[in-house]
Amino acid sequence: MRGLVVKSTGSWYTVLGEDGRRVDCRIKGKFRTQGIKTTNPVAVGDWVQYTLEPDQESAIITHLEPRRNYIIRRSVNLSKQTQIIGANLDQALLVVTLASPPTSLGFIDRFLVTAEAYSIPAMLVFNKLDLFSDEGLEILADYMSVYENIGYSCYAVSAEEGTNIDKIQALLKDKVTLVSGHSGVGKSTLINAIEPAAELRTGEISDWSDRGKHTTTFAEMIDLDFGGKLIDTPGIRELGIVDIEKDELSHFFPEMRERMNACRFHNCRHINEPNCVVIEAVACGAIAESRYDSYLSIYHNQDTRS
Repeated sequence: MRGLVVKSTGSWYTVLGEDGRRVDCRIKGKFRTQGIKTTNPVAVGDWVQYTLEPDQESAIITHLEPRRNYIIRRSVNLSKQTQIIGANLDQALLVVTLASPPTSLGFIDRFLVTAEAYSIPAMLVFNKLDLFSDEGLEILADYMSVYENIGYSCYAVSAEEGTNIDKIQALLKDKVTLVSGHSGVGKSTLINAIEPAAELRTGEISDWSDRGKHTTTFAEMIDLDFGGKLIDTPGIRELGIVDIEKDELSHFFPEMRERMNACRFHNCRHINEPNCVVIEAVACGAIAESRYDSYLSIYHNQDTRS
């Protein structure tokens, strides 16, 4: 039987069969040894083959169909484990905040690089617009201009007050969209505003760390009444880059990719080489310094977790 994985709790997966029935599935033992090196061999959004157990109430996943794409992350702690957070996506939406908790530009850039590497269109949603002072609005405009100037769509919303939610709904219609972000950025509140029937639990910000508390503890696919599907994922505190070689990293920065063929050396690293058009573009402001800093950080494997 064939079905779509719509929920993952770690050891169990909920699969929506082509017959419309949802069934709880486990993974066949040998499945784990077939060259899959992530903590979750199966992810929400995967299409799988499964067979029902004798009781007809549960099933065993026997085969994973080839993925069109996926978003993958590596923990930056000592375990260095990798995890696929969503598969077979039409687009990815990163929910970010300037405060309570702050999302760093480094974190944003790592997410965008990962999306670029797997050919997944990505957009940024800046939440908690209702909390912004005049100064905050100026900073927001600066942040958004950095990404809009290189082709990423950016949206400012207030999930709490419903501001610009209709714009996000229009983006999601008839698409499979991964929704990600730090814990506490209002991801669950945003999804509830987009699709009230989801009724996701929301949480508060931790006073001592200014970081969010996890309210989503597993990945789940949510059907949208107006058409389309969301993959809601647990909040990410760390996002390590996976399977991107240093010599191809600049390909996943659009503003570098469009200039790289003009460098003096075909294998230019864009670090200290003479006649490097990327370095020149940074110097004259054509490439944002924050983006170039992120490039260097990833290139040198520095930790940009927040």
